[in-house]
Amino acid sequence: MDIPTMRNVSILVIALKKTEAEAEAEADAEAEVRRRRGFSASHPRQISQSQRQPSRDTTDKMAVSEKNPEIIKEKDLERKKEKADKAREKELKRQKALEKAAKLQAQQASNNQKKREKKMVKRGGKEENPEEFLDPPTPFGEKKRISSQMAKQYSPTAVEKSWYAWWEKSGFFVADAKSSKPPFVIVLPPPNVTGALHIGHALTVAIEDTIVRWRRMSGYNTLWVPGMDHAGIATQVVVEKKIMRERKLTRHDLGREKFVSEVWDWKNKYGGTILQQLRSLGASLDWSRECFTMDEKSSRAVTEAFVRLHKNKLIYRDERLVNWDCVLQTAISDIEVEHIEIKERTLLNVPGYEKPVEFGVLTSFAYPLEGELGEIVVATTRVETMLGDTAIAIHPDDPRYNHLHGKYAIHPFNGRKLRIVCDATLVDPKFGSGAVKITPAHDWNDFEVGRHHGLEPINIFTDDGKVNSNGGSEFAGMPRFKAREAVIEALQKKGLYRGSQGNEMRLGICSRTNDVVEPLSKPQWYVNCDKMAMKGLHAVMDEKKKSWMKKRRLMLSWTKKRRLMLSWTKKRRLMLLWMKKRRSMLSWMKKKKIEIIPRQYAADWKRWSFISFYLALLISDV
Repeated sequence: MDIPTMRNVSILVIALKKTEAEAEAEADAEAEVRRRRGFSASHPRQISQSQRQPSRDTTDKMAVSEKNPEIIKEKDLERKKEKADKAREKELKRQKALEKAAKLQAQQASNNQKKREKKMVKRGGKEENPEEFLDPPTPFGEKKRISSQMAKQYSPTAVEKSWYAWWEKSGFFVADAKSSKPPFVIVLPPPNVTGALHIGHALTVAIEDTIVRWRRMSGYNTLWVPGMDHAGIATQVVVEKKIMRERKLTRHDLGREKFVSEVWDWKNKYGGTILQQLRSLGASLDWSRECFTMDEKSSRAVTEAFVRLHKNKLIYRDERLVNWDCVLQTAISDIEVEHIEIKERTLLNVPGYEKPVEFGVLTSFAYPLEGELGEIVVATTRVETMLGDTAIAIHPDDPRYNHLHGKYAIHPFNGRKLRIVCDATLVDPKFGSGAVKITPAHDWNDFEVGRHHGLEPINIFTDDGKVNSNGGSEFAGMPRFKAREAVIEALQKKGLYRGSQGNEMRLGICSRTNDVVEPLSKPQWYVNCDKMAMKGLHAVMDEKKKSWMKKRRLMLSWTKKRRLMLSWTKKRRLMLLWMKKRRSMLSWMKKKKIEIIPRQYAADWKRWSFISFYLALLISDV
């Protein structure tokens, strides 16, 4: 082993010895510390019982140190120093954060300056002025003043502002009656004056405005007529709810004049809102021709149209069934009737009745036959209508009732003779007893059967849904559903009640009042659509015109099965009476309903009725 190697080994040995000595010294120091803190040498983590309580000497020393002012002052100085050190450290951190934020802000400002310099280079050195992006104020009715620079962000309010006032003042939307240009005229479907416009109105107005502006640009003498509809029942219901909510009064409490005044106040309030909304949409309407369906000018035009149609025998009066709302006390259209499916006995709340009314019940009872022939049992879900029965229908091929053809039954409450008629269309001999009670004034199917057999319709209800004198003195004045209970009780007393059972049914409910719709026989005005219907039918059958007829096969199938003439009834007369416009045929023309189609064809009829009518209008000039 050479000398350098020996030297290295010696150094290593000395270092190891020194390290061991230091380790022993550190171990002794740690043991001393543990001893002073109360830990045992053999068990460093255990505290002896004697060490848990400080000695008397230690306690005396602690008491002396606590009473020594110099020691207390020294400790206070140390605490203040520590607090000052923490405050300096916190302030130092805050200063660093501020310096960092200032540096970042300076960097952003530098970047923005560089961007502006680049823009200025592109614009030839001209500096950007923020005011150039703002539209200068435009006096009302003048052409919009536009800023020299396009705004950095699109603002619909800023873009649309001031344009419409200038368009309207300049007369851009006014049609020229003396113009030689080809005319293009459409009427804005008048929105109901029952509130503000909604998204559906906005969609329709946008589409119509696009068409009108395109025609105007194409050189047509364009007229787009604005207006509002008084909305009849809809407005009446809204105003009635308002006065009930605010004053706890009905329209009958107010009287006709005050109620009409309330309606006009409502129209003036919300009518202005609707017109302003139309302007905000940018609709290019000719406001010089604005109209309201209850205006005097419109009323005169309606009266003239009504007189002409009546002279030409296109309007006639007839008594037929209508959908009657006993709360509104007016007829409503099929569109306003919602049907609910009832699967079993069900209790429903009906306006005007404190307790729920049971529906979905088929009640059976017997009619005594004339001449001691026994009795005939019928069943119905509306037993109260038996007070207006005028006949009993049986199937002509039902052997059970062959001996009753041409005979009569006797009404148990008023002694009226009920003719027994044969009807193969209405009666199903396999259902129930095979006999059907006929109430022409209160059932759609019975009404058609009554007309076919010449039966008299007997109305047993008042307009507010109570039994009238035709129902008999025993039940007169009773609300219709309370009369139902009374009739069942009276049948039980006479021994004619035959029981009841659950039955599925469809119940018509008014969409506005939730009242149960009552079919009533009422006189109504009708429009004779025979000629128009014939033109429509001929057009469907014409092979030359099939190219423009969509779904022609369906239409052809319908016409082959039905071959029925169409008549439209004038509906919703109540508002006309209250508004003292008894001949307001504008409302009549807008709120009409077809009645002649039997109810068993209702599904097909609702699908095709309006199509065939408008089809007839289209081809009437061909």
